[in-house]
Amino acid sequence: MKHIARSTLIIAIFFGLEKVLGFIRQVIIARTFKLSPELDAFNAANNIPDLLFALISGGALAMAFIPVLAEYRENKGESGTWKLFSQITNIIFLVTSGLSILVAISARKLVSWEVGIAPGFDTAQQALVTDLMRLNLIATLLFSLSGLAMAGLQAHQHFLFPAIAPSMYDIGTLFGVLILAPEKAYQWGPIKLPALGLGIYGLVYGVIIGAALFLVIQIPALIHFRFRWSPQIRLKDPGVRKVLRLMGPRVLTVFFIQIIFITQDNLASRLPTGAITALVYGWLFMQVPETLIGTALGTALLPTLSEQISRNDPGPFQRTLEKSIRVILGLTVPLTAILAINLPPVVEILDFGSAGSNLIVWTSRAYLLGLLGHALLEVAARAFYAQQNAKIPLIASGLTWVAFLGLGIPLSRWIGAPGIGLANTLAFSAEALLLLILLYRSIPRNPHLKSTLLRVLLATALGSAVSLAGQELIPPAAFSTFTRVVITAGVTLLSVGFALPFILPEIKELLDI
Repeated sequence: MKHIARSTLIIAIFFGLEKVLGFIRQVIIARTFKLSPELDAFNAANNIPDLLFALISGGALAMAFIPVLAEYRENKGESGTWKLFSQITNIIFLVTSGLSILVAISARKLVSWEVGIAPGFDTAQQALVTDLMRLNLIATLLFSLSGLAMAGLQAHQHFLFPAIAPSMYDIGTLFGVLILAPEKAYQWGPIKLPALGLGIYGLVYGVIIGAALFLVIQIPALIHFRFRWSPQIRLKDPGVRKVLRLMGPRVLTVFFIQIIFITQDNLASRLPTGAITALVYGWLFMQVPETLIGTALGTALLPTLSEQISRNDPGPFQRTLEKSIRVILGLTVPLTAILAINLPPVVEILDFGSAGSNLIVWTSRAYLLGLLGHALLEVAARAFYAQQNAKIPLIASGLTWVAFLGLGIPLSRWIGAPGIGLANTLAFSAEALLLLILLYRSIPRNPHLKSTLLRVLLATALGSAVSLAGQELIPPAAFSTFTRVVITAGVTLLSVGFALPFILPEIKELLDI
């Protein structure tokens, strides 16, 4: 079982690298485009391409595909596994290509429609969103193949190259924002980069380059595992039918998840300029720890949980799930408080001005409140898919969208972008709780959380006290922004250090999973 801990560590390390590169990318993008209509248009243009990727070859496919591939490896060996993989690859690429063409044709309507992406934008901004969306669809096609490669490698318990791939995307996007986009060349000492002056379009071209690198980096691992492509599609193949049967509910599940993000931008497009960008950065600040904890752990768990279920031995499955819940509680709750307190100096580095920084801080805090819920959801949903049960996550995601809609509309009107982030937190946290309740109704085992909860509260209280004291010692006018960020990083690490002794049992459990 310790291979899960090793896999989680590998994933977390490279996801951490990706988050560092991603943060650098977002800082440069922020400083290049500011809180502008162009940046709002770029962020809005990602919605439908992201939806296609998530529905067809991202989260939808991986959750449905990995359990079946794991089963094939157990029963039919490598040859049968890769034959099934090839057939699914062919189907997914054809479907993605067809839908991308349809979206490109109807892009303008999707943007301006009252229940579409950005009905609150003016005509020129809607036209820009349309152009950028059509270009983004090229990246979607590349990502469709990348998602399949990741699923195939993870089913083989290989996590290194799939974990490196997101950093390749960041490198491509950095090329776009540093070289293709700027009018004025970036210069560090004697090093002066070329500047092609393509503006926001240069950023999109960088995204396409990053998507290509995302795919290419995984090819050596596919070769290592002797992947052989077969140009065939047999819809009556039992394995294909099983994947598609599981994928159907998962597609709808991911649709509900992604429609929440489209709804977010729809609501934010009716707010002052910068609201959509505030949502993007607020989500980013929450996603950094969520990815390192929830996504890393969930990704490493799925193949193992699937194998445990395929052996028809519920004991290891229950113990793995129980430990995972305690680990997530121990890590996310103290971190939520510490990051929320120490966030303002970090946001200042984006150079959005006082009002813009304040908007980002409060939107980020609203999202951070959902860190625990999102991380638990990563594990809870995968526990159902490991059992090849896609219906319960589907129903739960539909209820989540309804809850978000009911909360998001009034909260966005009352408190703007932070209200949208808060609606996201409440809706997804409720979904995680619902899934865990349903999961434990079928498991005759108590997760034993009382001791963990007590120690988590003590860790959170002490970590928060250290963070508050540290921020009080950093006068805003006394230091440069960079110095404040460095001091804040030190305060954050110190706060984590004080909290750490209380959650050592959970950290030990992570290493023992």
